[in-house]
Amino acid sequence: MQENKELYTNSGKLDLIVTPIFGIGLFIMMIAVWSYSEFDNTTADILSSEKLISQIVETLFIGVCSSFLVVITAIPIGIGVTRSSSEKLKNYLISTLGLGQALPAYGLLVVFFIFMGQGAVTVIFALAFFTLLPVLRNTIVGLEQVDKSVIEAGRGMGYSNLQTLLKVELPLAVPIIVAGIRTSVVINIGMAALAFIIGGGGLGETINSGLKLNRSVAIFIGASLVALLALVFDFIGAVSQRYLKPKGL
Repeated sequence: MQENKELYTNSGKLDLIVTPIFGIGLFIMMIAVWSYSEFDNTTADILSSEKLISQIVETLFIGVCSSFLVVITAIPIGIGVTRSSSEKLKNYLISTLGLGQALPAYGLLVVFFIFMGQGAVTVIFALAFFTLLPVLRNTIVGLEQVDKSVIEAGRGMGYSNLQTLLKVELPLAVPIIVAGIRTSVVINIGMAALAFIIGGGGLGETINSGLKLNRSVAIFIGASLVALLALVFDFIGAVSQRYLKPKGL
């Protein structure tokens, strides 16, 4: 147990170092390519600041909204499942959502497009379904790994079931739950690049234009921006995962 704790701590510290270094390196490369490449009119149009800013906002909107939808859905469901004694229900939920993750993101977007039409809202719901599993699974695992003796100690202090959940179980499960949220957010930000397929906008438009018009600089800039956004949120998740946990863990 002590070895696992030390491994977890060292991994968390490594995340706080490696992610910023990689992000800064990628940002420097992107600036260098931008500064020293000669843009023709087509490339300049693809990489116009107005378009890029708009696409970044669209990507963030899709990524953040889909992640928020995941959190407000998966965590309550995970809590509810652990309150019940139905092992079959838990396995059914995990299997169903696992099937959703097994589908290619492109195919999932098409399925949601058929039922909901095009636009950012469709992408948000599709990505939320795609990334529900990590948060749900981690919520269940985080709550189930709380030492039963600690729970009983809380009840011995006069805590109600709700107080035990809020003051004992959830705080102790925070690191694992946040790890699931971190995974979900990073996937959502990255997959938001596919939003253009069904009219959702985003940085995928820049990448797609670069591919269609054979403009490698545009492809690199678009892909780098998506990666940088994902790295920023991954770093925020790493910080949250490290500092939101109760003291002593």
